[in-house]
Amino acid sequence: MLDTISPTALTSFRTAATTGQFLITAEVTPPKGGNPEHMITMAATLKGRVHAVNITDGSRAVLRMSSLVASAILLQHGIEPICQIACRDRNRIGLQADLMGAHALGIRNILALTGDPVKAGDHPNARGVFELESVRLLKLLQKLNLGFDLNEKPLTDGATNLFVGAAIDPQLSNWSSLQSRFERKLAAGAQFFQSQLISDSMGHR
Repeated sequence: MLDTISPTALTSFRTAATTGQFLITAEVTPPKGGNPEHMITMAATLKGRVHAVNITDGSRAVLRMSSLVASAILLQHGIEPICQIACRDRNRIGLQADLMGAHALGIRNILALTGDPVKAGDHPNARGVFELESVRLLKLLQKLNLGFDLNEKPLTDGATNLFVGAAIDPQLSNWSSLQSRFERKLAAGAQFFQSQLISDSMGHR
């Protein structure tokens, strides 16, 4: 059973981001099974070396432990997570429920993603949801932080306080498309961005 996590959960990532520090993050994949020990060990090696650890949400549509649960486990071990939330496997009710749950567990950093296509993963016959995509998910998060659900009804038990991020892919060949996507996510409420790995810095100057 999970211990109660204080609402004033670790927020060093948000503090670093909002004060203009050079941010360092890493990514850890949740386990494929019920034993989180390997994930905890991997994340523990990063403690004190990064501002936060990204926890993937079914990356490449491959079955793994819930990113929400995995993030809560890391919090119990004093490791600040960035919980990735993808739209592939949840409708708007499920997304809102999980995001309110994330806040209650003390998770504060959320990376809003559309999610990889189901056919790319290990359950190609599963049915993807994709009721929302990343931009609409960002707008949903903004509403929850203001104390309203997606239908503009008030959250009677309190607003969330989530630090909301989005992904950007600098490897896209169409720069205008990349810029447009960035601006749309910024307007939708993104407070930080994380990019795909850049292996050729000269190409992005």
